[in-house]
Amino acid sequence: MKFSIKRAALIKSLNKVSRVISSKTTIPILTGVKITADDEGLSLTGSNSEVSIETQIKSDDDNNELVIAEGGAVVLTAGFFINIVKKLPEEKMELSVASDLQTTITSGQSEFTINGLNASNYPHLPQIDTDDSIPFSGDIFKEIISQTVIAVSNQESRPILTGIHFKISDGKLLAVATDSHRLSQRTINFSGNNREYSFIIPGKNLSELSRMIEEHQDLEMRIAENQVLFIFGDTYFYSRLLEGNYPDTSRLIPEESSTQIQLEAPMMLASIERASLLSHESRNNVVKLTIDPSDGKIKITGDSPDVGTVEEELEPDSVTGEELEISFNPDYVKEALHSFGKTMIEISFSSALRPFTLKATEDGNSFIQLVTPVRTF
Repeated sequence: MKFSIKRAALIKSLNKVSRVISSKTTIPILTGVKITADDEGLSLTGSNSEVSIETQIKSDDDNNELVIAEGGAVVLTAGFFINIVKKLPEEKMELSVASDLQTTITSGQSEFTINGLNASNYPHLPQIDTDDSIPFSGDIFKEIISQTVIAVSNQESRPILTGIHFKISDGKLLAVATDSHRLSQRTINFSGNNREYSFIIPGKNLSELSRMIEEHQDLEMRIAENQVLFIFGDTYFYSRLLEGNYPDTSRLIPEESSTQIQLEAPMMLASIERASLLSHESRNNVVKLTIDPSDGKIKITGDSPDVGTVEEELEPDSVTGEELEISFNPDYVKEALHSFGKTMIEISFSSALRPFTLKATEDGNSFIQLVTPVRTF
């Protein structure tokens, strides 16, 4: 194998695939990046056995300045190779692989020789045997991920809850995540595909995908039995699916409430952030919310026996229903509030010990956050 290329083009692609390459793996060859050259260009692959990323560098794109002199494939230790490429002196570089897999990298007066590995030993990418693709706006999909991934569980004792459950049917896509203490559910109208789907993607894999999708970039999704493939630009992102049945979360969302407040999300967020300065010093990490509809005010309280107390009154746009005193984990509520941005929201309560919901006042059912209160007595 032999080719020359503009260094910046190679670095850009190496940065993509290296996201999932780990120096600590039980499969030694996965510490490397697989490079394949053919008439169409270069293909770079990185994998950690759970997520695989493949990206293309096209020969017909003049910006790459890619010239393939000889096709072939090799696996190079990712850490060494990426650092070498980044530190080469000239804008262009050349890479050649000998029959014994000795790989020579030259740029200007600099020349490196490193040991390569046999690419035939690199695990094959998952086979997605379907042309049935689901198109998405990249911006919308990133938003769905950011709004739901906060409620994904990080406890491996219930693996199914470490993922986001996607359900597509009747012209709607529903994405939901819960760690049994809170829940986040986003629904969008969907006309991209008439088939019905139900699948669970690990939350950490979706977070990685979200960081890779560029602004205004469209993507398509293909589902296989235990794998999902996302295609965007010249990049292919493979993730395993979680096996099992996701719990029925629809019954967790209360249909009725006895107390409601409406206010700007940033106002509530700032107040809870101040209260949590002290609650974080307490072993319980609890903030208390007191609602009194008679005077149209709410009170947020945080305390730590070792440090002190903080108390703050807010005047929401609207307070209706019954008096209520409820305690909760401030970190859960902060993340929920942050996901709404600068929106006006409605928080609905049914009792001091029942989960409460946060919704945008406009089109509220399209995005729901639910938080379970903390029993303090």
